[in-house]
Amino acid sequence: MTTDHAERRPARTRRPRRGARTVGLAAGAAVGVAGLTGCSTNNAFTRMGFPNPITEQGKTVLTLWQGSWVAGWAVGVLVWGLILWAVLFHRKRGDRLPPQARYNMPIEIMYTAVPFVLIAILFYFTAKDENVIDRLSPKPDVVVNVLGFQWSWQFSYPQYPVNSSGGVVTNGGYMWGDGPLPVLEIPAGETVRFNLSSPDVDHAFWVPEFLFKRDVIPGHPNHFEITATQTGTFTGHCSELCGLYHSRMLFTLKVVTPAQFRAYMTAEQAAEKAAGSTQ
Repeated sequence: MTTDHAERRPARTRRPRRGARTVGLAAGAAVGVAGLTGCSTNNAFTRMGFPNPITEQGKTVLTLWQGSWVAGWAVGVLVWGLILWAVLFHRKRGDRLPPQARYNMPIEIMYTAVPFVLIAILFYFTAKDENVIDRLSPKPDVVVNVLGFQWSWQFSYPQYPVNSSGGVVTNGGYMWGDGPLPVLEIPAGETVRFNLSSPDVDHAFWVPEFLFKRDVIPGHPNHFEITATQTGTFTGHCSELCGLYHSRMLFTLKVVTPAQFRAYMTAEQAAEKAAGSTQ
């Protein structure tokens, strides 16, 4: 009696390679998301909800924000891909119990090391970009002294004095009423330093298009610099709850060309001198 070995031999089960394909797709998706930060397209999607930055420092903030999202999406896609792979291709089949593994030292070391590596990378780029944003140049092109008070703003330019008591002051006569907002005018393409102070309570100097804010704290002067990259008119806010009329503590930011800024300073100086001569 002959035995058909082909019939008695158990059928070879091939483990599907879709798991590797899933991981590959996850990695490809992560690379695709990473490409968003390198592309030249600037829109609400690539900015991931951030306003369009109008300063060099704002671009640095946007890059850090995009990189953080890319890292988060890469980790998320990889984890989701591995979960789906385990659910779809390692589920229980029939009554056969799959191989059990209690300890796997290399994998456990990897689970511990990878988060530390990710944290170290994020910390490095955050610290590096913070140093760029907080850097103060020895000789800025324009200095603006910002006084935040309940509930308005006052801006003075000490480099353009008109009398011994100070520089050109602009506040628009606005005092949480219906009058014109205070106007802050700065030149594009030049380094502008802001010196922030408050005589009463905590405020916060915030222009959304700067992509960061600075606190204005009594007794603790604060400073930062920006270099505007485009002209335009924008609205500034106080982003620290400071009392009853906090929501009305607004100002108008005008970013103009350097020539227009010099003309504005000349006009403000002439107005200050005319006002002083009539007193």
